[in-house]
Amino acid sequence: MWNPKARRIPYGIQGFEMLRRDNCYYVDKTRFIQEIEYANKYFFLVRPRRFGKTLTMTMLEAYYDINKKEKFEEIFSGLWIGDHPTPSKNTYLVLHLNFAMVNGNIDDYRSSFDGMCRIWFDSFCDTYKDLLIPGTRAEVEKCTNAVEKINKLCEMVEKSHQKIYLFIDEYDNFTNNILSDYTLLGRYMDETHRTGYLRTFFNAIKDGCQTSIERLFITGVSPVTLDDLTSGFNIGSNYTTDARFNEITGFTEQEAREMLNYYSEYFKFPCSVDEIIETIRPWYDNYCFAEDCFGETTMYNSDMLLYFTDKLCNSGKLPKNIIDSNIRTDYGKLKMLIRKDKEMDFEGSIIQNLVTDGFVKGKLVDHFPAEQIVLKDNFISLMYYFGMVTIGGFARQEVIFKIPNVVVKEQLINYLMDNYNDNDLVYDSWNGDRLLSDMAFDGKWKEFFEFVAKTIKTFATTRDKAKGEKFIHGFTLASTCQCSAYFPHSEADTSAGFPDLYLEPRTDQYPDLTHSYLIEFKYVKEDATATEIQNKEAEAILQLQKYSKYGLVVEKSKKTTLHCLLVMYKGFDLEKCEEVLTVEG
Repeated sequence: MWNPKARRIPYGIQGFEMLRRDNCYYVDKTRFIQEIEYANKYFFLVRPRRFGKTLTMTMLEAYYDINKKEKFEEIFSGLWIGDHPTPSKNTYLVLHLNFAMVNGNIDDYRSSFDGMCRIWFDSFCDTYKDLLIPGTRAEVEKCTNAVEKINKLCEMVEKSHQKIYLFIDEYDNFTNNILSDYTLLGRYMDETHRTGYLRTFFNAIKDGCQTSIERLFITGVSPVTLDDLTSGFNIGSNYTTDARFNEITGFTEQEAREMLNYYSEYFKFPCSVDEIIETIRPWYDNYCFAEDCFGETTMYNSDMLLYFTDKLCNSGKLPKNIIDSNIRTDYGKLKMLIRKDKEMDFEGSIIQNLVTDGFVKGKLVDHFPAEQIVLKDNFISLMYYFGMVTIGGFARQEVIFKIPNVVVKEQLINYLMDNYNDNDLVYDSWNGDRLLSDMAFDGKWKEFFEFVAKTIKTFATTRDKAKGEKFIHGFTLASTCQCSAYFPHSEADTSAGFPDLYLEPRTDQYPDLTHSYLIEFKYVKEDATATEIQNKEAEAILQLQKYSKYGLVVEKSKKTTLHCLLVMYKGFDLEKCEEVLTVEG
């Protein structure tokens, strides 16, 4: 039962004024207002979906809106900026354009865009009619399209001796929707290049910046169209990877801990805040948005953490479904961006290397045109901006990109399984799930690995076979990780070395779960000799003996029977599937 004395948990709330009005808990990010003012007046920021971009934007709108001058104390009292206001507070006419509200269909886009701009501009004129010269709305309404309207609006605001702070939310929503179908690339480029409609609109904004648009704040989820839409827009600055703004959205661990401590005063938690942090850290943490911040502060996904806190406070238990279904990224868009005639070689290599090795190397590219999305560094960078990889270190002149947390890993594994299915490698999920359940709760593991081997043998393509061990490892990993009873660790999760796969049991959620697994995959060619096979087996036994003594494995498996398994393939035939060592919990 909810405690009415506690502040509301702002899960799903994107409006800053609503959050403050309804007495919601707020992690104070208002200190960044001053930093934004010191930065370029035309500010561009990319963050993953559901990471607090819109809330940040509405916070800035409330601060700068001239019509909210009398409400400043009500809105900002008790926050950092309330005690440290800048001279620019409440001095602008705020214009908010949300491109997510525009129909992304290529055939309907222009009419939808014009229609939404008409609504936005009419609302702007009505909101500030007392500060604009008479007839402003009528003059804007005479214009036939969005480009003409923004030009006329800027002209009328200048004549009124006022200044606009323009906010554009999800500037790339249209282009992301269009690029979900790569066959539309040509028509997309018509809209965003040369005299294309979107390009012309942004040029009109640039002209407005010379007159009445004093400041500009643009957000999105990728910089794919930054070149396409704004290559002539050379007055803005991209602060996406600037270390000063690493913490502008999301929660630091200190902020997460402070919030959980606050709610622990009003609700009975099943364990300490320290234990909760240890539980959620591998699921929600480890985003780094600036190379210069690597090794310092990492960020929790704020939406994930608010979802978790809401479930925790209302039920008094750790939520079984630790992943919010609303936060799952639409991977169909990502897949379509680089698909050409259903050839998965490039795509599979990146995703598969991430899942099986735990990292990929490349250079972080700060912007690139859509037609170059298929280049390796651009595609890896796109994954970075989408929040699917994060900075995990550096090697010579390259960045080491790693999967940030288990939420993302699970989605990538599911995406990898989708890839296999798209390539006619049919995975019988009903039988697979049943055998995984037997493996988890009854310790019957051999049937599952034989089932996986039969699937590979029956459906693997020539292209799959060319990938050899990497493919077998990736497919088995993806198949095994369909079971929610386990928290999967792969070999690259520690710098000290790790088994190919450790299935950590989630005994906190499944108290009747009594079996955990260490799995070492080995692969030999079809013409391998008996000696080569014996050497691989001996190597696996030594590795499993060593890994079974790791502190993480010992601690997490202590309530279960730990099975140490050797799974060896000879070509695409299952050569050995044996239990090398059993450790009773």
